[in-house]
Amino acid sequence: MSAPKAISPHRLSSLLRRQKDPNLALQLFQNPNPQIQSPKPFRYSLLSYDIIITKLGRAKMFDQMEQILRQLSRETRFVPCEIIFCNVISFYGRARLPHKAFQMFDQIPSFRCDRTVKSYNTVLDVLFKCGEVEKMREFLVGLGNHVTPDACTYNILINACCKSGCLDDAWNTFDEMRKRGVRPNGVTFATLISGLCANYRLEEAMRLKEDMIRLYRVEPEAPVYTPLIKELCRIGELSLAFGLKDELERYKVKLDSAVYTTLISALSKFGRKDEAYWILEEMKVSGCKPDTVTYNAMINGFCMEKDFEAAYKVLDQMVKEGCKPNIISYNVIIGGLCKEGKWVEANDLFEDLPRRGCKSDIVCYRTIFAGLCDWKRFKEATSILDEMFFKGYAPSSASIHKLVDGLCQEANMALLLKVLTSLGNANLINEGIWELVISMACKKEMLSNVSELVDTVMVP
Repeated sequence: MSAPKAISPHRLSSLLRRQKDPNLALQLFQNPNPQIQSPKPFRYSLLSYDIIITKLGRAKMFDQMEQILRQLSRETRFVPCEIIFCNVISFYGRARLPHKAFQMFDQIPSFRCDRTVKSYNTVLDVLFKCGEVEKMREFLVGLGNHVTPDACTYNILINACCKSGCLDDAWNTFDEMRKRGVRPNGVTFATLISGLCANYRLEEAMRLKEDMIRLYRVEPEAPVYTPLIKELCRIGELSLAFGLKDELERYKVKLDSAVYTTLISALSKFGRKDEAYWILEEMKVSGCKPDTVTYNAMINGFCMEKDFEAAYKVLDQMVKEGCKPNIISYNVIIGGLCKEGKWVEANDLFEDLPRRGCKSDIVCYRTIFAGLCDWKRFKEATSILDEMFFKGYAPSSASIHKLVDGLCQEANMALLLKVLTSLGNANLINEGIWELVISMACKKEMLSNVSELVDTVMVP
């Protein structure tokens, strides 16, 4: 019988890449040749280290990942690439562990690897995404002494300023960027324009877009135009929004789903459903496949226009196009039907969700429950209430108040007792609920009934 063939370092990298289970990948990495006894240690490649660290980091198996990093620090045959450590810093950031990200950043030199602006930018990005604005400022103090900030550095800073509503700081950062000779790129302008639009400063955003093309010679990109189109659609300036779409097409920029979805949503909202369908078809022809968000935008617009027939047609079209409706698709329609008092249709759709292959979520339950309470369908609402509690959901306090108030006004003691018992079991009876019940009893001289209610609800 021939001896088993040993796995080579190159073969190990290939096997690790194909192994989807991070635990099995770790076992393979730690013992690549279990059937072969060799006095020499396995000569791992840098690629193998990169692959296993990435798999463990994505799976948030940080203890195991750190064990591999310690092993990597003892390697003398090669110097690890900085990107490996940038990835580790990002993994810690996604797990909301900025202190761990800092530790990794500090340890990079111990691996004989030089830190460049890439690792500094990665730390900045982690701090920004974790909301550590003060630590960002502290980190920036010494940055200039070690590396030269690049466009990515300034883009992160501008984004942080915009997200915190400090647009003046964002402008100052943009000015500093230019003074230092760092050329702004499409991301820079997209970030600034998005921040301006989010703060309703549309005129400034439009001027900046013009400067981007005329002064800075930056080619137009869809992410730059998307916030402008969204803001124009929000204020009802659809002709200007379509003008920007035409401008992108003149520059031969391929439109993304965000641009199409924004226009479709606006057209649907303003009752121009024929044009919305036309844009949808154009989107398909251009090779940009509509997704659930696109179709949901149409559904929402039609529901706002109370055109539920059109909304249902979109559902059918989604299925036909192979795009499965999600719970948001149904929640929008259920909410629209409830708002218009079509509670029977809303309830029918709600009960039909399992057949449609969609599971109700808490938003769905709260929507149908609130709708039934609004239209005084208290018996049906009580049934939904029990189902919610069974699934571990709870309605909003406003809806509970509306249900109890309605039952008190009707003096429906049997249903009121049932509701109070359910609410008591869920620990959702507050002072406001008891005030409603006692007020009802005083008006209708039913204090003895209230006493019985209290005794029944309070007894475990």
